[in-house]
Amino acid sequence: MSTWANIYRLGIKELWSLRRDNIMLLLICYTFTLSVYTAATALPETLHKAPIAIVDEDASPLSARIIEAFYPPQFNLPQLISPEQMDFGMDAGLYTFVITIPANFQSDLLAGRAPQIQLSTDATRMSQAFTGSGHIQHMINNEINGFMQQRQGQVANAVGLELRARFNPTLEKVWFGSLMQIINNVTMLSIILTGAALIREREHGTIEHLLVMPVTPTEIMLAKVWAMGLVVLCAAGISLVLVVQGALRVPIEGSISLFLLGTALHLFATTAMGIFLATLARNMPQFGMLMILILLPLQLLSGGTTPRESMPEIVQDIMLLAPTTHYVSQSQAILYRGAGLDVVWPQFICLAVIGITLFAVSLSRFRNTINQMA
Repeated sequence: MSTWANIYRLGIKELWSLRRDNIMLLLICYTFTLSVYTAATALPETLHKAPIAIVDEDASPLSARIIEAFYPPQFNLPQLISPEQMDFGMDAGLYTFVITIPANFQSDLLAGRAPQIQLSTDATRMSQAFTGSGHIQHMINNEINGFMQQRQGQVANAVGLELRARFNPTLEKVWFGSLMQIINNVTMLSIILTGAALIREREHGTIEHLLVMPVTPTEIMLAKVWAMGLVVLCAAGISLVLVVQGALRVPIEGSISLFLLGTALHLFATTAMGIFLATLARNMPQFGMLMILILLPLQLLSGGTTPRESMPEIVQDIMLLAPTTHYVSQSQAILYRGAGLDVVWPQFICLAVIGITLFAVSLSRFRNTINQMA
């Protein structure tokens, strides 16, 4: 009973210490509010009000139909410009895309002469240019095919492809961006809070006070894990309800309670990882550098940014040892697809095993650090 009482009291001490750290409190608030909102609404690969201009040298019903196909929110209303204005507009950065429809385009198309449309793209806007170019080609082809079927009475293909997007019928990228931002922020903030708590005690000299108290390294570490993990867990739950469901109107398919349970298992692993990194670093700048080396691979290779199947097999196998891989998998299954415990239990077990392993390794390192200080 005294052990659990020590863990509880030390954890309360961690919470009071965090309460007096205004910078950390501001970071927590920003991470789970504005950061989530901006990540959802300003994805770089999203086409949103892309500036576009059209040089219409044909002035035909077909060219008018192509012009009318571009409308907000993916594109701004297209500006009709002359060929002389195109180069100046592109150089000045006024347009990301410029479509040039040549003279006699409609008549050449009806005569079977295969005319060409020129698409000029400002490639300095890399992500938008790449996404928009393919989207514009698809839109123009659809308009041309529809026009030809109407004018020549062509019959549609006997077999038609009907697209039905499951779990996100309207292909809203806000749904993906907001939830993945919370998932990534849980990992980032849990490592930062636990690592910063230990380094702060070392810099302020309060770790020496703990060494003379009747507490063990296990109790000290468990107190930091449950206190900082509880803060991140509560912040993630509040953000999920108020920001994602409330402000962004993103529907959650599965159980939020089950997601928080999986998050708690993940936090057990990542908070232990934060303590391990704090024992390697001597100060906060060193801890920040170690964070960059660890956090970026964890987020980029976990399957949250790109599918794991597109990665080399050796990377897929290595990342099975990382808690983020299983956390992203179970979170997407619960939040997007409404999966229950019968589906995500393998990920839960993997998170528990990885968490116990990381905790044991971190505890061993933490004991060695304390012995050196003593």
